[in-house]
Amino acid sequence: MIVWINGSFGSGKTQTAYELQRRIPDSYVFDPEEAGFYLMKNLPKSLSKNDFQDYGMWRILNREMLLYLQQHYKGTVLVPMTVTNLGYLKEMTEALKAEGIEFYHITLAATTDTLLKRLRGRGEKRGAWVFNQIERCVESLSDAAFSEHIHTDELSIDEVVEAVAGVCGLRLEVDRRSGFMKKLHRLVVWKKHIRLFG
Repeated sequence: MIVWINGSFGSGKTQTAYELQRRIPDSYVFDPEEAGFYLMKNLPKSLSKNDFQDYGMWRILNREMLLYLQQHYKGTVLVPMTVTNLGYLKEMTEALKAEGIEFYHITLAATTDTLLKRLRGRGEKRGAWVFNQIERCVESLSDAAFSEHIHTDELSIDEVVEAVAGVCGLRLEVDRRSGFMKKLHRLVVWKKHIRLFG
């Protein structure tokens, strides 16, 4: 099974994916951004694009990686990645569905005010790249084509995890961590995935 967790920056995709991984045996978090950073780093400036998703290579590489994982890994693959271009999303996912792979696409939705508050709460500076993407993401991802939507404004990460699992029919193990350990694990994920954009 593949679970693609979409949503605007600040919607909680990455934290949700790693919390799901902790509670689903034999699950793996696959990060499509890594291929994008590789391309941006290894192409000359004359070939650079503002958004690595515009590289056909990025979409092909991630599609092929996900196909490979499903052919050789029997667990659940969790994919936290913002994709607002429906054509790009289909380019990567239609081939998976054609192979008969069980595939879920879930969009974590939140209001602009909620997203701004969350981004400031995680230390993002006003005017940073992620702030400038919010309106575009909220508008694009609200389209019915990006269903199923889970509205997260009033939900904790634990509640979002439960909601995603419910949509996908995934059985979660009981979370026996203390509140302190949950906070610590989430801090580690945040520090590992903090992105610096111009």
